[in-house]
Amino acid sequence: QLAFSALNLPETVYARLSPVSQRLEFSTLLQQLPPRARNSHKGQFGHVLVIGGEQGMNGAVRLAGEAALRCGAGRVSIATRAAHAATLNCGRPELMCHGVESAEALRPLVEQATVLAVGPGLGQGAWGRMIWQLVEACDKPQVVDADALNLLVETPRRCGHWILTPHPGEAGRLLRQHNEQVQADRLAAARRLQKEYGGVVVLKGAGTLVSTDTENSICTAGNPGMSSAGMGDVLTGVIAALLAQGLKPGLAAQLGVCLHGAAADQGARAAGERGLLAGDLFGPLRRLINS
Repeated sequence: QLAFSALNLPETVYARLSPVSQRLEFSTLLQQLPPRARNSHKGQFGHVLVIGGEQGMNGAVRLAGEAALRCGAGRVSIATRAAHAATLNCGRPELMCHGVESAEALRPLVEQATVLAVGPGLGQGAWGRMIWQLVEACDKPQVVDADALNLLVETPRRCGHWILTPHPGEAGRLLRQHNEQVQADRLAAARRLQKEYGGVVVLKGAGTLVSTDTENSICTAGNPGMSSAGMGDVLTGVIAALLAQGLKPGLAAQLGVCLHGAAADQGARAAGERGLLAGDLFGPLRRLINS
């Protein structure tokens, strides 16, 4: 618990102080997602392209893709290994899955998309590197996660149109630090990541931080049950969907982490923290974004 005493200081004293960070309020952020008109159509709510799913890791793109659908993206496509496309199409037919084995096959999919979500299950082999080389040169809004972040470590640069979503280990590699150093001062790490890499930074963990070029904020939603595979993939899809629906990157990241954490809290209240799966968030995500 946090206790605060005003010490009988006048309001003018506090008015001169700027907060280092602010606590995010889910209900306030959600009000900035406009309601849909009765004559809406899918073309008004963006087209997310999820890119990843190296051999044996197609579940990552499936989770990110369905999360984007459940959070309101008008259309969601997946670019993955050719061997995975049919299975993904059968498992969730609303996702448009494309087998991609070359830059030439990926390029038209990128051109058609509104927002890119790159990294879930991408791998760091030749295929993943080919994907990343094309995507990092693209000027479209993008959410960068997982192995795309690990590839960014090799060729670091700044970019104004991406949202980076590292966990502490990935943040450490991006900053050339140990994980323990990141965790010792998470706010400083998030701010340094934003300064060095640009865009918006989401430093995941207990008390996820969102850092833009003008403000830093913290999300207090979430619970230890989120310590399971695929949770980050779901967050990638959530943020990408909000970007596709027209929210600015900072707001999309802030609302996305709150929505993700609140959905996990609902899931934990329903059946406990232990055994909470990433896919368990889909129902709560849909309910919360429509609340």
